[in-house]
Amino acid sequence: MEIGKTQLKTVLERIKPHIHRTPVLTSSLINEIAGTNLYFKCENFQKMGAFKMRGATNAILSLPEEKRSKGVVTHSSGNFAQALSLAAKSLKVPAYIVMPESAPEVKKAAVRTYQGIITECPSTLKDREETAKRIQEETGATFVHPSNDIDVILGQGTAAIELLEDHPELDIIVSPVGGGGLIAGSALAVKHFGNNCICIGGEPLEADDAWRSLKSGKIESNESANTIADGLKTQLGNQNFPIILNHVQEIIRVSEDEIKSALRLIWERMKIIVEPSSAVALAAVIKEKNRFQNKNIGIIISGGNVDLSNLPF
Repeated sequence: MEIGKTQLKTVLERIKPHIHRTPVLTSSLINEIAGTNLYFKCENFQKMGAFKMRGATNAILSLPEEKRSKGVVTHSSGNFAQALSLAAKSLKVPAYIVMPESAPEVKKAAVRTYQGIITECPSTLKDREETAKRIQEETGATFVHPSNDIDVILGQGTAAIELLEDHPELDIIVSPVGGGGLIAGSALAVKHFGNNCICIGGEPLEADDAWRSLKSGKIESNESANTIADGLKTQLGNQNFPIILNHVQEIIRVSEDEIKSALRLIWERMKIIVEPSSAVALAAVIKEKNRFQNKNIGIIISGGNVDLSNLPF
C-alpha cells in the first residue's frame, strides 16, 4: 500500500487535539561535541512520556464507531501498554492490556492509573498472543499491535512531521530502532515532508536485528538482547519492515558504553530525563561524527519513562 503525503497530514490533524506538540530543544555544548547542529524532538514530554501516545491515539481514532465502542486490546509490558490505556481513557474506550507476570509493578500501576484493564500471563510471546486473542473473542475488542500496525506507524510518524515543520532545513533525521514503528513512520515523514532529507536508525549492538534485516533483506531476530535500551528489544514486523527497507538509508549500531555516555550527556547538559532507548540516536551520531560534520540533524528523543531506582550512573 502506497502511503501519500495527504494521508500523513490527515493523521496529524486527526490526533492533534489529543496529543502534545512536543518542543524541539538544542544544546550548544552537545553540538560542539558532535561537531554538527542537532535538533532534539522531545517526545519525553509527550502525554504518558513517550512517542507511542501518537500511534495509539491514531489506531483508536481510525476505528469505526461500532468497533471502537467494543474497545481495544494489546500485549505490552512497557510504554505501549500505557499509551493505549491513556488514549483509550481520553476517548472513552475500554482498553484490555495483556502484561507478562514479570512486568515491573511500577508499569502495571501506571496502566491501572490510565484505567487499562490488565490480564497477566506468562512472559512468553506465545502466551501473550494467545491471551490477547482470547480477550478479543470474549469482548469483540480490536487488537492493536505496538509497532506492526499501519495506523500505529502513521501515528508515530507525526513526531518527525512536526520536527520537519519546525526545521525544514534538516539533512538527516535519526530515530532509535526497536519494533520498527517509530523509524518506519519517521522514514515516511522524511520522504514526504523532507527537503533532500534522509532517515537513519540507531540500534544497540546487543540487539541488532534491524541492522541485520536491512543487510539480508528479510526479518531477522535476536537470540538474546542484553541491552540497557530495554525499549529496543522487540523485533520488526511485516507491516513496518518493507517501509524500513525502502526508505531508511542505514542503521548505525552502538555499544552499551556509547549508549550510557550519550544518556549521561543528555541528562547532564540538557537537564531533561530521557530513557536509555532515547540516547541511542545521539550515540549513533557521536560514533560516526566525521560523517555528520556541519549537517543539520534531527534526533527523535523517543521517551522519558525511566526507572529512577535503577540508573546506569
